[in-house]
Amino acid sequence: MIRFQHIGKAVVMAAIVVLVSASFSAAEQGGKYWAPADGQPVPHKASHARQQAAKPTTATRKHSAFARMEDAAAAKKREHHLILQVNTNDPAAMNLALNNATNVTQYYKDAGEKVKIEVVTFGPGLHMLREDTSPVKTRIEEMALSTPEVSFKACGNTQEKMQKAENKDIPIVRQAEVVKSGVVRVMELQELGWAYVKP
Repeated sequence: MIRFQHIGKAVVMAAIVVLVSASFSAAEQGGKYWAPADGQPVPHKASHARQQAAKPTTATRKHSAFARMEDAAAAKKREHHLILQVNTNDPAAMNLALNNATNVTQYYKDAGEKVKIEVVTFGPGLHMLREDTSPVKTRIEEMALSTPEVSFKACGNTQEKMQKAENKDIPIVRQAEVVKSGVVRVMELQELGWAYVKP
């Protein structure tokens, strides 16, 4: 009888040793172990600590808020880009393009942001930048001094065609730059993300 009692105690002790070993093994892995009392899984403290560490702290949240503020400030100071196309020999359309350029420039100046505007002329719109026929030459001269954010591009293809048709040189105002093709210039700027407006 005593021998059976000793065997029973040995079996119980062995079972306890197995359960304790399993619990320690689970604890080392940060997992769960089985409580010997009721057999329910209990999260280990080490695992709980890791879960707490994974939660965002107040400092982390503040850092994220500052990062968002910095991103907003950077976006506010980014540079905007606008193409204004003129392809008609109409003084009203030319003046409208210049009005739009002035208004957009002033808007972003008031907002503390940068903007670049290109007025691109081609076809009959080249008259806007012709030294001999431009109805807005004086305004362009004034804008070149007061609004450096605005530049003017004249289509070289149109200039060549007009020279052949009129059998004379076609002078372009000194505030403008001649590009090979006005249409290609518009296309390439759009591919770079510039906004496009035809007045």
